[in-house]
Amino acid sequence: MTNPEQPWHASLTVRGVDVTLGGQPILRGVDLDVVPGEVLALVGPNGAGKSTLLAVMAGDLAPETGSVEIAGQSVHAMPAGVLAQHRGVLQQRQSLAFGFRAREVVEMGRAMWRRTERADADDVVVDRSMAVADVTHLSDRVVPTLSGGEQARVSFARLLAQETEVQFLDEPTAALDIKHQEAVLAQARASADAGAAVVVVLHDLSLAAAWAHRVCVLSAGRLRAVGTPAEVITSELLTEVYEHPVHVISHEGNLLVVPVRGAATPAVPEEASWSAQS
Repeated sequence: MTNPEQPWHASLTVRGVDVTLGGQPILRGVDLDVVPGEVLALVGPNGAGKSTLLAVMAGDLAPETGSVEIAGQSVHAMPAGVLAQHRGVLQQRQSLAFGFRAREVVEMGRAMWRRTERADADDVVVDRSMAVADVTHLSDRVVPTLSGGEQARVSFARLLAQETEVQFLDEPTAALDIKHQEAVLAQARASADAGAAVVVVLHDLSLAAAWAHRVCVLSAGRLRAVGTPAEVITSELLTEVYEHPVHVISHEGNLLVVPVRGAATPAVPEEASWSAQS
């Protein structure tokens, strides 16, 4: 969904961000820039700090040190209503309220524009967002009756309806089939093409290579590499970061990441192993 009248313009800057949770350092010295017109993918192994960094960038988690700014304003100093007009967040775990119908949930994405001129377009924007997310046919369904993938697409439609200049998507493809994975990331790219800054956490490295303008690889809370897919999605770097050998191959212009099957993996401690007889 693109809107030629949408005033896309905001850039995002992250400087010197440190986060410690439960006494453990989660992010350390993170510096990052996200500009209008790009999709930036955050990738890395479990526990690398991807979702934590996304939460800090979105203003949902305050860093121990450092700063995050959208269009020169601190996201952690913005009133909630103002922040919601600048950035939208698609959470990794859906928290859709019980009893609401799908259309009502998408309409919640327009709440921050109430009593503004943009409220006049609410119905048009909601209709368009639901069509893009392929949930129009679910309009009258009560959300808890939907499958996990359908709920994820309703949440995505709500994000689109918010029409913000910066968009954060935390593992948006996790519950989706191939068709809808491609559709969600194609729309993220379309939003960027219209001028939005889009940050997306992905586990599927092939999807990151296909749809992101730049890829940020995190490892143990630090930025290990930032660059174009061709610069970052390499066998050497990914093998090192993920501690498992992978091949990166090119197929019809697309980079595909394939784990080496049967490769040596860290031994499982004897006390942690089990068998059918145990």
